[in-house]
Amino acid sequence: MRKALLPSLIIIATTLLVIRIFYLQIVDDSFKLKSDNNAIKIKYDYPERGYIYDRNGKLLVANQPSYDIMVIPRDVKNINIQEFCQLLDITKEEFIKKLAKCKVYSPRLPSVFLPQLNKSEFAAFQEKIRKFEGFYFQKRSLRDYQVNYGANVFGFITQVNEKLIAKNPYYNSGDLIGMQGVEQSYEEILRGIKGVKYFQKDKYNREIGSFKEGKYDTIAVQGEDINLTIDSELQKYGEELMINKRGGIVAIEPKTGEILALVTAPSYDPSILVGRQRSKNYTLLYRDSIAKPLYDRGLLAEYPPGSPFKIMTGLVGLQEGVIDEQTTFVCNHGFAYAPGRFQGCHCGGGLRDLHVGIYKSCNAYFSNVFLRTIGKYKAPYAVDVWSDHIRSFGLGQFMGYDLPTGKKGKIPTSKTYKKMYPDWGWGGKTIISNAIGQGEVLMTPIQLANMMSAVANEGYYYTPHIIKKIKGEKIDAKFTTKHVTTIDKQYFKPMIEGLFDVYNLGTAYALRVEGIDICGKTGTAENFAKINGVRTKLEDHSIFVAFAPKDNPKIAIAILVENGGYGATIAGPIASLMIEKYLRGKITRTDLEKRTLERSLQDRYAKLGGLSNVVKMQLRKQDSILKSKKIVPKIEIDSTKEN
Repeated sequence: MRKALLPSLIIIATTLLVIRIFYLQIVDDSFKLKSDNNAIKIKYDYPERGYIYDRNGKLLVANQPSYDIMVIPRDVKNINIQEFCQLLDITKEEFIKKLAKCKVYSPRLPSVFLPQLNKSEFAAFQEKIRKFEGFYFQKRSLRDYQVNYGANVFGFITQVNEKLIAKNPYYNSGDLIGMQGVEQSYEEILRGIKGVKYFQKDKYNREIGSFKEGKYDTIAVQGEDINLTIDSELQKYGEELMINKRGGIVAIEPKTGEILALVTAPSYDPSILVGRQRSKNYTLLYRDSIAKPLYDRGLLAEYPPGSPFKIMTGLVGLQEGVIDEQTTFVCNHGFAYAPGRFQGCHCGGGLRDLHVGIYKSCNAYFSNVFLRTIGKYKAPYAVDVWSDHIRSFGLGQFMGYDLPTGKKGKIPTSKTYKKMYPDWGWGGKTIISNAIGQGEVLMTPIQLANMMSAVANEGYYYTPHIIKKIKGEKIDAKFTTKHVTTIDKQYFKPMIEGLFDVYNLGTAYALRVEGIDICGKTGTAENFAKINGVRTKLEDHSIFVAFAPKDNPKIAIAILVENGGYGATIAGPIASLMIEKYLRGKITRTDLEKRTLERSLQDRYAKLGGLSNVVKMQLRKQDSILKSKKIVPKIEIDSTKEN
């Protein structure tokens, strides 16, 4: 038996190998598609991308026909380069450079020579294409934007690069792919499936028919349509309110986590990244290091949250039992927390409980609450207890939303301070700035909006998301999974009462909207930057967070305006207007609207680095919007004091 085992294994292995070779060479000739590239020409049939609609079914992004001029470099022979260049409006130098680049990719495989021609650009070339051997055209569709806003939400379409081709075999040179926004997040759904046709060529390189009578051909499958959670009218209005300002607005439906508006400013018209000028315009946007129009401040910009963070300080204090609603502290126009250490306050001074502390935004009250919270346990552990409560609101971490970019923000832990103070002890007074949203705490606008959603819901939230419906598919279950905070429901009610009186008695009194019960919190965050190597204090950031109505909230919102000053001056009016726009569909506070649209901060930004060409281009567009509303931009700085 042992003697027969080895010869038997050899015979079996040889037999299997022969069968496999016979199958590949005689039965299955699909590998000929790869091995016989000289005799087979491949043409791709590109499907239309799926359409994009808003939450109410309004069409936002459709498609338009386009034509790519394709080339097989080794087939280019005896053509009139001058005539070719005139037809396509390019120079001879550009022709040589583009052809050389295509040769690098492959001399015998098709490459995109000139992409994204529209009908009129393509018409003249189409009549004479037979004269240019080695060139042919490929029809495809490009995005056709139905609106001139929401560029950061949509993203854009661009050609794949070699690195991506090597990583993903689906793509070939010249293929298009979604970048940024929902175009990137839902690329596989929106792109569809491209069709492939194989053609047999003769020895003269002429097509003589389908390979194997089309046996291996496939048809294109159109991309699926999607509905976003965005309310397009609210998105448009938010972008108008941010004219001549920089910052971000994020609005969320608390009961679902659906993103109602995601505004970054300055932004750009999405249509400028379509067609032959796409590359030139993208380069302008990309190189704009001053205004950063490609930088989504709503998702990426990390700021000290300022006074809105007092909401967290109060809730943690209640949960840990170091205060109750009746606990009071005296504010002496600030708080002396150590010899020579004084934290100022603009609340007016006096005896403060939780309710008054919130609506008057008293620094002294919440600093005392923070010290009691940290003092309840030994220092390292105490910070982690505090941090765990804060993180249960989705702060200090990636939130898991369905957009391709974001930042974690920062909620410090004991490890943070062990690194900062390795040689000496630290305690609550060392890190007291965290009590009022300064110190080491950083948050993005979407995190601030999510925090307010959790407060509005009295202790829970859903992961923010921008997809509402995918035709024929279900959305990810993680967007319908409830996240419960570590704060008991009972402690949210007194906090909400305080936030309600921010509008009735406190720092947002002038921002009330009759008939709408709004709960909100003003904020002003200190802002430092290095200028010529020196740490310099700049104009504070203006912050406002809110939700409405007080009972059964429909919208939670966060606004941050860079260098805007006090929260009630710039960010607060935007919050009131956005809330009324969403809940009523119209504006009654026209005085507030006029003042907000008029207000420009461009003089402040100019001091930080001037105005880029892109911003100037956008200002022309923004000025036309203002003129249509018969409003003239002007600088208007309010000196109202508040925390």
